[in-house]
Amino acid sequence: MPQETAPAGDAVPEDLWRLRRSIDNIDAALVHMLAERFRVTREVGVLKAVHRLPPVDVSREEAQVAKLRGMADRAGLDADFAEDFIRRVMAEVVRQHGEIAAERRGA
Repeated sequence: MPQETAPAGDAVPEDLWRLRRSIDNIDAALVHMLAERFRVTREVGVLKAVHRLPPVDVSREEAQVAKLRGMADRAGLDADFAEDFIRRVMAEVVRQHGEIAAERRGA
């Protein structure tokens, strides 16, 4: 791991490096979980396209957002941040579903 610049004579505590390694591992897990989520939602997109369903299920999205806001709040995470995050993920899913539907129409 690269060394950080610290004032002369100051060493970055080993605890900081240990915590940063944990953060790096958590970030990697988040990326892998997002990739898996998108793999599953692409399958949903194919099913929606085959059955000519709309790419967005507003009532499901809103129920999911409410559920996740509650989970975030109970976990001590800012619920607004959690909502912003999941809405961004959902927007990407809808975009992908639109692409899948367009590909199927063109096939």
